[in-house]
Amino acid sequence: MRRLLPVPDPGSDTASDLASDAALADAYRLPAGRAMRVNFVGSLDGAIAIEGRSGGLGSPGDKRVFRTLRALADVVLVGAGTATAEGYRPVAADSAVGALRTALGRPATAPIAVVSRQVSLAPGDRLAVDSTFLVTCAASDAGRRAALADVGVTVLVCGEDEVDLPLALDRLAERGLEQVLCEGGPALFAAALAAGCVDELDLTIAPALVGGESRLLPWALAEPARPRLTQLLESDGVLFTRYALGG
Repeated sequence: MRRLLPVPDPGSDTASDLASDAALADAYRLPAGRAMRVNFVGSLDGAIAIEGRSGGLGSPGDKRVFRTLRALADVVLVGAGTATAEGYRPVAADSAVGALRTALGRPATAPIAVVSRQVSLAPGDRLAVDSTFLVTCAASDAGRRAALADVGVTVLVCGEDEVDLPLALDRLAERGLEQVLCEGGPALFAAALAAGCVDELDLTIAPALVGGESRLLPWALAEPARPRLTQLLESDGVLFTRYALGG
């Protein structure tokens, strides 16, 4: 993996300057404090999935970035639909992400926070464990919330009829979970943009043309967001971008 932007110093080995896990982590590390970054992989024509899953667009480099972002995060935020489609499970200490977190001097595990207005999580699901947060709203089914709390899930009721994402981020930060990695899906990303919650978009651009209706944003924004490119990496024709949003 090589760095294209910011332009490397003259004489540096640009082909191998990000070969180590520590170097890639340094390239993606955020300043201390609260922030939410969003990570997606997409095709050249904007598709974010093949047959409903993102794996068909992935590459070895994309897997490295995925592991790195998870290793740097305090908590992984994901919509219930994406968690189900992608087969999410807790971040285990003996996983590749857990090993990288340990190597970087961080706790071996990180919680998953599932956003679901309908409380789509249920006891017995892979994520229905005591390290998981459920982010929902007061209009959701109280019985389903109680059943999840009984198996150890931390239920955060944020908002009345819809999930209040800024409040949810406040509640997570109160628990020391300040640096949030959002892994989608598109509806959650759009809602986070509309709420002004997104600080950074990390978009992997795969050299593929897919077509179809699965896109990064499922509907038009009230006003176009205009991210600023801060970093560009490349590996085997795949581009890894970092865009800053907001202030």
